[in-house]
Amino acid sequence: MALPKIDTPIYELDLPLSGKHIRFRPFLVKEQRNLLMALEASDESAIEQNIRQVLHNCTLTEDIDIDKLPITDIEFYFLNLRARSVGEIAENKYRCNNEVEGKECGNIMEVNINLLDIKVDKPEGISDTIKLTENITVKLKYPEFSIVKETRNTTDISEFALKMIADSIEYIHDGEQFYYAKEADPKELLEFVDSLNQQQFSRLEEFFNNLPKLEKTVDFTCNKCGYEHKLEIEGLNNFFV
Repeated sequence: MALPKIDTPIYELDLPLSGKHIRFRPFLVKEQRNLLMALEASDESAIEQNIRQVLHNCTLTEDIDIDKLPITDIEFYFLNLRARSVGEIAENKYRCNNEVEGKECGNIMEVNINLLDIKVDKPEGISDTIKLTENITVKLKYPEFSIVKETRNTTDISEFALKMIADSIEYIHDGEQFYYAKEADPKELLEFVDSLNQQQFSRLEEFFNNLPKLEKTVDFTCNKCGYEHKLEIEGLNNFFV
């Protein structure tokens, strides 16, 4: 006798950077178990691989390449997926570091955060089109999720930063012609970035130093000493501490 099947709800989400519209299902118990095992082991490689696999499994929209999505879109997507799968409220504990009569209060407080309230903060005044010379302009795109996998295979931070910038070039314009990165040799793109002077390179760096990020300000009051806390939370990991 066949057991009954439970209908799985379907949700929809607009990703903030790429603008992609995604339909997805909640993750299953076995998928959650694999994620928890990776988190408990603090294995960054396993965590990244499990997040990639869960997003791939749960995405119902066709022609969505998880690796091609911006990293911040991935974080926003996973945060919403977790909210729809486990619950909207993340329970976190924080220690009150307010000094009372010369001593730290030390009270442990439970702070609940509604994950569906988390938004992506986009810094103002940061352009993705960078003018390097009077004639040469570079159009950048947000770093893709695929770059995370490559961080496991590199020990040279400066080399990785150089590659990330080269991989994030959408096109180069010399005033007359557009040179699209997808049609160029990756080695040529690396050589192009490596040939920039420090001032030109710094203009590219500014874009990457001001990437959009998950951000939320949480206000709460210590129930022991009455101190009013204002907590600035950034990045995916900090919403699950």
